[in-house]
Amino acid sequence: MKHLLILISFLNSFLYSQASQSTDSIFYYNKLADKNLKDKKYDNAIFFTQKSIDFCTANHKTEQQANQTFKLGKIYYTQRNYEYALKTFHKSISLFDRIKPTPTNALALHYIGVTSALKGNLRTADVYYNKSENLFKQLNIVDRSQILSYQKAMAFKAGKNFSLAIKTFQKIAKKPDNISVLKTKTDAYHQLGLIETQLRQNDSALFYFESALEGISKSNDLAQKSKIILAISQYYKKNKNFDLAYSYLDEHYQIENYILKIKNTRLDSNEFEQFKRNQSLNNTLQKESEEKIHQKTYRYSKLVSILAIALISILSLLSLSLYKNNIIRNQNNLLLREKNKELILAKNKAEKASQARSEFLSTVSHELRTPLNAINGITHLLLEDNPKKSQLKYLESLKFSGNYLTTFINEILEINRIDSAKAEVENISFDLKKLLFNIQSSLKELATANKNYFNLEIDEDIPDNLIGDPTKLSQIILNLINNALKFTQNGHVNVIAKLYEANEDTAAIYFEIVDTGIGIPEDKLQTVFESFSQGSIEVNRKYGGTGLGLTIVKKLIELLGGEIKLKSEVGKGSTFTFRLNFDISKEPLKNTDELKTDNYPQLKNKFFLLIEDNKINQMITRKMLENKGIKCEILENGEDAIELLKVKRFDMILMDVHLPGINGTTATKQIREFDRTTPIIALTAISLDENRDLLLSFGMNDVITKPFTADEFYSTIAKYFELKND
Repeated sequence: MKHLLILISFLNSFLYSQASQSTDSIFYYNKLADKNLKDKKYDNAIFFTQKSIDFCTANHKTEQQANQTFKLGKIYYTQRNYEYALKTFHKSISLFDRIKPTPTNALALHYIGVTSALKGNLRTADVYYNKSENLFKQLNIVDRSQILSYQKAMAFKAGKNFSLAIKTFQKIAKKPDNISVLKTKTDAYHQLGLIETQLRQNDSALFYFESALEGISKSNDLAQKSKIILAISQYYKKNKNFDLAYSYLDEHYQIENYILKIKNTRLDSNEFEQFKRNQSLNNTLQKESEEKIHQKTYRYSKLVSILAIALISILSLLSLSLYKNNIIRNQNNLLLREKNKELILAKNKAEKASQARSEFLSTVSHELRTPLNAINGITHLLLEDNPKKSQLKYLESLKFSGNYLTTFINEILEINRIDSAKAEVENISFDLKKLLFNIQSSLKELATANKNYFNLEIDEDIPDNLIGDPTKLSQIILNLINNALKFTQNGHVNVIAKLYEANEDTAAIYFEIVDTGIGIPEDKLQTVFESFSQGSIEVNRKYGGTGLGLTIVKKLIELLGGEIKLKSEVGKGSTFTFRLNFDISKEPLKNTDELKTDNYPQLKNKFFLLIEDNKINQMITRKMLENKGIKCEILENGEDAIELLKVKRFDMILMDVHLPGINGTTATKQIREFDRTTPIIALTAISLDENRDLLLSFGMNDVITKPFTADEFYSTIAKYFELKND
């Protein structure tokens, strides 16, 4: 009978709760929707909100239906589902039109404006913004206007309409200071600073960030201050003022750590209070257990006491364990933040050091090229001027030293260019077989000097017309063969090119360079590809070299998508292998053979304009031109050249890139405005930030890099003039 009464009581309470839920379903569904929104379960929130709307529709509750429809639109807006949000907001407006105006009605109009702005419909947005503001004024609600204006400005910013966003933020910033708008004003200054930084308006950005910090000094909002300090740090980093960037970044992390410590202190305090409440609960349980001892038998009361004490002990241990674990977790979080900050600072310093190294090497290499061009040029002129036999030996030595130094500087610049990710890969058609035969011909003299048998094996199945970067491939193969011939005497050097695999569009080519030279010790196989590294000091003294050739080879092969492998044994020789992929061209290869002659008769009686500010380079270039029967006029700056070319014609213009006043690229760009036909050839000691394509983009026809050889100089200028056959 007792159990039956308990069951009846339970059923009554259950039925009562169901009846109360059914009579108040709006509250019930709202509660479920809010809970799911808090947990970010948006699909469930939409489901329960729609349930609430359906209930309102069925029971003719128009105002609640309008409010719930607006709430559904807000959920879609939060999910950035602007299409559904806009439709739902319009539904809520049509419902609000049936009742008296309410603040929610005004908010719905405002959100239609914000959503329309995000979708790019600015005219529609402006109409609904005005309707919303008028309704707020009609309802005598002005306090939240600044917050709505801020939201409107954020919508303009998200839609990349920076001019309207700036105007709206500036209106907020001009409002007089008071407690209700101070935070919004500070946020507006912060957003203005971010926009001006993005638009590269540096002075304005810094002014707005400083104004935001001034607002923070009045409100003392640490979280807001931390965001602004971080934004200033990023501003200085973009402007490459790394010292100030590091300083503000350090202040940002100090504020974040302080905020974290405050949160941890509050958390520890709350947990300690919970611990005390648990202790109090434990004490209560203990007292109840003691009372039961007096009420029941000795055996039963003893069992209850033991269970109570066990429960107390377990709860105490759990509370203490949770408290300690939380302390340890907070300490670890602080330590991780500190280490992360150190890593970021170290990374920024490393990037700054790497940039400084690249700029230094680029500057040094560039500055050495100009005097080296003079040395090589004068040497060439003296060798052409029928020197005495006693002088010939010295001039040949001078030519060798100049060429060696040129190679060394070029190799440093090449490594620096690859490391700085400024090396560009060409994709042009070329004949691999012809390229390899040309390399073999150019190195026959070195092979003969060391009494080596130099053999070239080319697979006949290799397609004749590949697409790739022949310049970098030549550089790789030349370096490897040159090393093989240099370190081999009275031996064999074999160069093998095989078709590894192919289909209609691509071909993989396998390369192998084998020599019977001195070999490389096993302990040096891993370091031989490092910069300035050779087998040993004795090898360097005996054979010479910069120790950069294999470094460049490895980096270039990796740049082209391959990997180099090395096998070597001391006294028996070395084998270098690598594989590269090429596209196959469907079009026939154009004949690009240039006319090779020592006299270049097509250059005779031509009239050149040389624009060069260095006196020695003027003398050398003039003499080289006159040796081929070319007349030459010299100017020292780009401004005079532009004025002269407006009234006088030349067959070719030789333009130094680095000139006093306007530089060669700017001068070329202005010349091309009135003269598009005269060939303009760039003469430059090319730096890390320059490249051939960049110079050609200003209107130059070709580039001759200082220091240049006579053959390179003459062949480059000769190809712009046809050879007339008598």
